[in-house]
This record gives sequence, structure tokens and C-alpha cells, in this order.
Amino acid sequence: MEAKLYPYQQRAVDHCLSLPASGLFLEMGLGKSLIALTVVNIWLRDEFLAGKVLVIAPKAVARNTWPAELAKWDHLKGLTYSLVLGGRTERLAALKTKADIYIINRENVPWLVAGYKQRWPFETVVIDELSSFKSNSAKRFRALRSIRPKIKRLIGLTGTPAPNGLQDLWSQIYLLDEGQRLGKTITSYRQRYFTQNAYNFKFTLNEGADSVIYEKISDLCISMKAKDYLDLPQTVVRDIPVQLDDEVRARYAKFEEDQVMRLQEETITAASAAVLGNKLLQFASGAVYDSEKEWHLLHDAKLDMLEELIEAAQGQPVLVAYWYKHDIERIRARVKNAVSFDGHPQTIDSWNRGEFEVMLVHPLSAGHGLNLQAGGNIVIWFSNTWSLEAYQQLNARLDRQGQTKPVIINRLITVGTMDEVVITAQDKKARGQDELMGAVKALVAKYSH
Repeated sequence: MEAKLYPYQQRAVDHCLSLPASGLFLEMGLGKSLIALTVVNIWLRDEFLAGKVLVIAPKAVARNTWPAELAKWDHLKGLTYSLVLGGRTERLAALKTKADIYIINRENVPWLVAGYKQRWPFETVVIDELSSFKSNSAKRFRALRSIRPKIKRLIGLTGTPAPNGLQDLWSQIYLLDEGQRLGKTITSYRQRYFTQNAYNFKFTLNEGADSVIYEKISDLCISMKAKDYLDLPQTVVRDIPVQLDDEVRARYAKFEEDQVMRLQEETITAASAAVLGNKLLQFASGAVYDSEKEWHLLHDAKLDMLEELIEAAQGQPVLVAYWYKHDIERIRARVKNAVSFDGHPQTIDSWNRGEFEVMLVHPLSAGHGLNLQAGGNIVIWFSNTWSLEAYQQLNARLDRQGQTKPVIINRLITVGTMDEVVITAQDKKARGQDELMGAVKALVAKYSH
């Protein structure tokens, strides 16, 4: 297929060609991988600058999206690639294969760096979903940071550069410019732009600091929103209330109180708040795990509603997002024709051909880069998540360029439970952890009287 770049895509290509390193903060559906491959193709074939090229991506995207993009566009024909995936033997064999582009999943970046050390051969690196390197303490970031001076050209791609706030930006920008704009260390970055609360040690962005940060990186990164460039069908979000009967509602209240009482004698930390919030969300979905990792059924209210929505779809394909393992086990027991998303190209092709009526997907397994818009336009969130990034990315598998129908996003919300807190946080686009801590503290206060 001939690639006729849109003006905004050509602008992004020109931006990358003008700098040795750049960040493309483009929302889902704007063609980040096509843009990056077009730049790499020019570096390889026209300017002879690229050397060996490494693409780092989420596993399913590395396996499916990048090879598909290379095969799709006429101007990329002839570029060879090697998938550095699978077991150690397979990965080593892939690295020995002669190719223009080597594609690896982000989890194996520390292994790759440790194997090459100072013999690092990749002069050009493309990081798909740069935001997955937002943690300055993560092994993948530390590994890439250690060999960053050996990388001559780097492109960072993401649609969500700061899903939890501007603290997330430092490590991503460091990989692009080695600390030139936001400082050499996360400590200096925080000291300059944030104030730490002496009580809970959390950092709050200083007034006006966001404008200063944006200005500092404005020459390095460009940002674009899909709604400004694409004529996409309407997106409709429907909140579907799920009612518990009186007996189950009473059990939830008792469960909530018992879980909260365990925290009253200790300082509430993010970790303890997360445990409580996770337990209450599990209950809202219908089952909870015990200390032995066995799950116990509490209600089928969400399953009943899910079944109604699938029936109302009248055979139209439905993508069902779940969060817990017991969710998928219970859904598959109820919805006999449901298939599980496994990331394989055959599964993606079958979905896009409309062969599946119901496909179950975990947001973290299909959250970045995958094109599922040809297969359907209905999403049902069976269980909800604090991760705004996971929520947005999963929805964007259908709500993206090429979609021809209005995208319907159904969120099942168990009334009177932690589900409502999560949905409020999503709608406010607030940091999930802040909302969680606030909700847990409110519960503690509720049961302290």
C-alpha cells in the first residue's frame, strides 16, 4: 500500500529528521509507528546514518504491530527485521540474524544490555510507548540509561507521556537528551519543580512549574491530539449501574468494614491502601481471593448484566475488558462462545474479520499499538481499573483511525462500591493513587466512629 502521509505525519517526520533524538507525544491512532519507520527508512536508505536499528515495544506490539507495519507500506518494502522474542536461545539466534531492524519486547531490555555491555551495537533506537520507561528505578530504565551515550539517534513514542503527573516525565526526557533539559537526576528535577509534603512525603507540582517544564522540552518533543487531526466517529461512554441485592449489599458493607478495621491501627500507606482498594474492587466484580490465592464467589450481578449487554448487541462483536483472573474464569463459564485474546496474529486477524462474537482481553495484554478497530465497535468494562493509561489505551484499540462506527464504551459499575470511586477518578482524569488514598482515608474515618 502506498503511504500518503498526512500533513501532521510529515511534520512529525521532519521533526525527527531534524534532531538526533526526539519525542513524539501523539495520541492513539495518529500513526506513530508509520512515522517512526518512515524516519528510520530515510536514515537507513537515504542518509546512511542509522547503523543497526533496535525497536523496543510491548510484547504483543513487538510481535504483531511492527512486522505488520513493515509489510503494509510500499516505501518500507525491502526493510528486513528480526524478532528478538521467546526464550534465550531464540533471542540469541534472532540477534545473530542479519537484518535492518531488530525488534525486542521491553522486558528483555536489561538482558540485552547486560549481554552486550560496552559492545552495544544499536546506533538507532525507537522506543514504542516511552511512558513504560517512566519509572527511574525500573530495571529497564536503568539498563537503557547505562548505554544511552552509545545511542546516536533515538525516537520516543507515546500517547500518554505523563499518565500519573509530571514526575513521570523526567526519566523519559532523560533517555532523549541525557538530562540536558530537566536535569541529570530525578532528585534535582523534584527539587526544582516540586514541593514535598513533610507529612506524607508526596510531591506537589509548584505553581507555574508545568509551563516551565513544557517550554524546556518544546524543541525536543511535539504533541498532537487525535481529535485535532482525525475525523473519527463519535465515542459514547455508557455507565451501566449494577445493583446488588440486600443480602449481598450487607455482605459488602461488612466486608468493607472488616478490611478497613485492619488498617485503623497502622499508618495508611499507598501499598496498604492498594490492597484494600483491590479487595473491594474484586468484591464489586463478584469474587475475592483468599490468602491461598483461591477465589470465592460472592455474587453474579455483573455476569448477569454482561450477559444482557451481549444479548442486546445482537451478534455484533463485543470486546470485554477484565482485570482479575477470576473474572475471566467466571465469564468463560457463563459466556460459552467467548474467546480469550492471546496476542497471536491469527487471533487478531480473526477478530478483525468479525469471526468472534465475544473476545475477552486484559488491558495490559492489548493496551498499546494493536489495531482491533476493524473487528468491532463495542467495549464492555467488566471490572474497572485505577490505571487511566490502561483504560484509555484499551479503548483506543477500537477508537482509532479506520473505525467506521461510533465506539460504544460500556462501564459496569456496581452501585455503592469502590467501582464508583474508580469511575470518578477516571472521569476527573486524576491520579489514581491520590484518589485511592483519599477514598481509603474516608472509609477509615467512616468506621472510626
